[in-house]
Amino acid sequence: MGAATMRLNENTMLLGKKVVLVPYTSEHVPRYHEWMKSEELQRLTASEPLTLEQEYAMQCSWREDEDKCTFIVLDAEKCRAQPCPTEESCMVGDVNLFLTDLEDPSLGEIEVMIAEPSCRGQGFGTEAALLMMSYGVTKLGLTKFEAKIGQENEPSIRMFQKLHFKPVAVSSIFQEVTLTLAVSEPERQWLLEQTSHVEEKPYRDELAESL
Repeated sequence: MGAATMRLNENTMLLGKKVVLVPYTSEHVPRYHEWMKSEELQRLTASEPLTLEQEYAMQCSWREDEDKCTFIVLDAEKCRAQPCPTEESCMVGDVNLFLTDLEDPSLGEIEVMIAEPSCRGQGFGTEAALLMMSYGVTKLGLTKFEAKIGQENEPSIRMFQKLHFKPVAVSSIFQEVTLTLAVSEPERQWLLEQTSHVEEKPYRDELAESL
């Protein structure tokens, strides 16, 4: 995957029914930084707390990264409210694709985080994952997905199983379950059907212009 491929999403916005996916910009960093102060989220994402300056630096590196594709997940209903809210006030989480297997560029590791506790269990994570998987298949040429989930995170494990992922390994050292999905032709058709409602639009800083 070249840099041009991975930066493909920096001008892309994906509109679903429940969620809108937008590129991770500096505007999103303060809210993201607040989320990651949560010990629960640090544990679930195996993350260390960063300073705000480090978070801004991380956002820049993610944006330039050749093997990572990141979208911020927005609450679609909030985004459509009038008067138009800021994107930061609509943020509910993020979704990532890591393309770190140099020997297999068709494999993507997917990670979904719904950080706002009040937004969990409403299907936001499921739709965000579907949008990202469809994007990975149609734009990045992926044919296999992998998800690594903490053993205690049963809702996330169930969500990926609903998306046809199968558990293939359990690591007692890392306390995590690895689930995989091979995108056969029937799976590809199912994925495209599940995301047939999605609109792809050019991303602008002013969300109101495109909604």
